[in-house]
Amino acid sequence: MSAKIITFISRLFMFISSIFLVLMMLHVTADVFMKYFFNSPIEGTFETVTFYYMITVVFLPLALVELRNEHIYVDLFVRRFSNISQQWIYIFACLIGIVYFSILSYQTFIDALKATAERETVMSNYLFYVWPARWALPIGMGCMVLALALNIGRAFQTGKALEPQKDEEQA
Repeated sequence: MSAKIITFISRLFMFISSIFLVLMMLHVTADVFMKYFFNSPIEGTFETVTFYYMITVVFLPLALVELRNEHIYVDLFVRRFSNISQQWIYIFACLIGIVYFSILSYQTFIDALKATAERETVMSNYLFYVWPARWALPIGMGCMVLALALNIGRAFQTGKALEPQKDEEQA
């Protein structure tokens, strides 16, 4: 898969995540307004925020954060190493990340399939389906695997470990 496609997909998921973030803000604001001014909160706000908005906001943008090298990292000792050592440590860390996120992606995919087959719901005052939100995890983590693989390729191309980019250079 090409770098442009992975970057496009990552940006698309960040855009979708941003929409969910705005929806969450509006939904919670409307719920608080309705609760305090009309003593009638919006039913299902807790469930919607918990099972849809939060999951989407956290897991879909993972790949773009990785492509921009903006995840938290500590280089207290590694920054003193040579460029080639830093590059190989970075590549090794990315490979561990690929294994880790592949396992998570696989397991959450199995969980999403099961939730979809069972039309998973949660306890609420009404029938609240959560199975569609289960798909955000394998999608987000699968894209994270692609982003890590792309960053390994970039590390080989540049000959050094990748560092956070300036705003004007971001993917």
